[in-house]
Amino acid sequence: MEKARRTSSPSWAAAIALVSLFAVAGVAAAGAPAPRRILVDTDMDTDDLFALLYILKQDRSQFDVKAITISANAWIDAGHGVDQLYDILYMMGRDDIAVGVGGDGGISEAGEIHPDVGGYLPMIDQRVYVLGGGVRVTGNLFTAYGANPFAEFNVFGDPFAAYQVLHSGVPVTLVPLDATNTIPVTEEYFAEFGRRWQTTPEARYCFQSLDQGYYMWDSFAAGVAFSSMRNGDANGANDFAELEYMNITVITSNKPYGVHDGSNPFFDGRATPKFGLKVGGVHSGHVQTGIRDSFCLVPGSNAGRCQDGYTKEVTGSEGVRVHVATSAKPNTVYNSAFDREFSKNFLEVLNLAKQAGRFNISTQFPYYREVLYKPDFINVSRGKPVIFDMDMSPGDFVSLIYLLKAPREVIDVKGVLVNGNGWANIASIDIVYDILHMMGRDDIPVGLGNTTAMGNPTLGCNNVYAIPLGSGGFIDSDTLYGLARLLPRSPRRYTPESTDDPEHRQPLAFEVWQSVRRQLCPGDKITLLTSGPLTNLANISLSDRDASSVIERIYVVGGLIKDGGHEKGNVFTVPSNRYAEFNMFLDPLAAKTVLESNLNITLIPLPAQRKAASFESVLEALEQTQQTPESKFVRQLFALLKELQSKEKLYHHVDIFLGEVLGAVYMVQGSDLKSTVKLKQISVLADTMKNTDGQIVISKQSTKLVQVLSDFNVEIYYNRLANSLTNKKQSANVASFEEQKAIWSRPPNNSGPGHNKFL
Repeated sequence: MEKARRTSSPSWAAAIALVSLFAVAGVAAAGAPAPRRILVDTDMDTDDLFALLYILKQDRSQFDVKAITISANAWIDAGHGVDQLYDILYMMGRDDIAVGVGGDGGISEAGEIHPDVGGYLPMIDQRVYVLGGGVRVTGNLFTAYGANPFAEFNVFGDPFAAYQVLHSGVPVTLVPLDATNTIPVTEEYFAEFGRRWQTTPEARYCFQSLDQGYYMWDSFAAGVAFSSMRNGDANGANDFAELEYMNITVITSNKPYGVHDGSNPFFDGRATPKFGLKVGGVHSGHVQTGIRDSFCLVPGSNAGRCQDGYTKEVTGSEGVRVHVATSAKPNTVYNSAFDREFSKNFLEVLNLAKQAGRFNISTQFPYYREVLYKPDFINVSRGKPVIFDMDMSPGDFVSLIYLLKAPREVIDVKGVLVNGNGWANIASIDIVYDILHMMGRDDIPVGLGNTTAMGNPTLGCNNVYAIPLGSGGFIDSDTLYGLARLLPRSPRRYTPESTDDPEHRQPLAFEVWQSVRRQLCPGDKITLLTSGPLTNLANISLSDRDASSVIERIYVVGGLIKDGGHEKGNVFTVPSNRYAEFNMFLDPLAAKTVLESNLNITLIPLPAQRKAASFESVLEALEQTQQTPESKFVRQLFALLKELQSKEKLYHHVDIFLGEVLGAVYMVQGSDLKSTVKLKQISVLADTMKNTDGQIVISKQSTKLVQVLSDFNVEIYYNRLANSLTNKKQSANVASFEEQKAIWSRPPNNSGPGHNKFL
């Protein structure tokens, strides 16, 4: 499907920052015949997409969806979430619906709520429908049951916000786990869906995204909401759920109240509590700090004692009266494949011809086809084998383009490794595929590494908090600040390990390493360039004990050597750590494992990177030469970062991405840069202390010597970078998504290059 090009309307920006749950809010307009105006707040998980499609299929004479807001502090980051939503609205012909993103800014550290946050409460004079919580059933925090067996994910994501909504005075209908647990996707339902219920693009999309074992969480909540509104809200019957009134509250902290142990940001270290909260009140206790919070663990038990996010049934004034769905109603038709009334309604609505989706990408364009571009290496001399390891920051993508432009008799890029514990969500791996496709290198495998640092549990990472808003929100490198939408779309996409087609699942980083190693010619060795946390390289060295025998050298972009100089680190989000650099700080143990190994290391440290971090200089160099599609894209990216940095304080740090490109240029053309390299004995601090983690120090006791780039000719560097990007040789096969759309709109030319492989 064609990519939408919208940006959210400023009047809806940061909407409902205090409502982080999926909700449908109805506002009665003047006059009975007028449709109800609907606001949807979503975290854009898969089940939310099903619910959104169900909502968009409702009769518009009854329900008028005015806006959709995205919460970016739950199951998705802002960049990917808003792109997916725009595409869905475009498919459904609803580009008129305003979209806003919350979860970033709007509330100061002191607790001041800025006027552009929220703004909907005065409009809501009927009811809020909320999917979330669990009242009389066990919670669903499968990642943290040992600490908190009571909470449900939506409410646990922001218990204080949930408390504010329930206690706001606006009538609330809650659809908790009590009800959604009773409407699973059964094997019979899945089979029936696949056989008969895929007559519209949206129905087919839902089926392809569906897994057995899934529960109809958000879509069921939407069904309950619309049935209630049709039948008279709180006083009418509901077609899909049994409901009853309960007196409940949301637990936001744990007893004893008023004991400050450093866990509660509303009280600890503050002379005045945030938001005017009461000292010793229900919000003043211990706040769960993680999935293995020691306060929450009960010795000898698999179930913890913390209740943060628990929608608890209580008596007296502590609670509020809430209409609660307790179970899904059974199907009234005997022997049906659908055992619940809503199960059938959901498929009936999705398959309505009225208000159906206009197309998917394969029907939108008359000559849509998927092509892999692979170079012809016959009679081509190939240079040293290179693997590029990246965390998908903006600078990394520029480095990747530069490496793909390097003469193939000098550099032979064999593989790309990515990790998800740096500057981007792992979903950004699709951008890697798109750039490889643009540059005609669909032959290069991409391996996905860990999403957490070494020594951390699978579902937790100690230091990733240092990335602004966990790399999401408006400080969003996940989508190259929106510019990734300009790239041509690769047929290769991320595919989860759980796919039914294991041959086409996403390869792992270690698998790509093994594949590249097997293909080496006798005597060949691999050169690695890493620009991110050293997690992948550390795991490779530990998993393949003989890896060092086939590694020529590792060029490491990152680190700051604490040697008595005046240079400071760049982990600006952790002021107490003055000498660490982000790549080392994000995985100190991996940095120690790699840098103190017997491997040949060349370090491109922060002081050298800072010399190559001038937006003005690189843009000037790019302007003075001829242009290629890839140089235009890089120039557009750098110009956007420069503009953002000059206008918004949230982007003050983005010039650090410029310096990352130095590593690629130095690896390829280091001898031309008039560089100075020094040997230094170093050691890496990985002591789990926030104020020292990731620091590199001079150690006379260390036997490890690394080469450190200390100086180079900056003017030559910028010219070499610009000349490479603007070289017509090895330029883009497909310049942009616009060019790709034009290709898909005309019959294929079967006389094209022989290395183009049709899927």
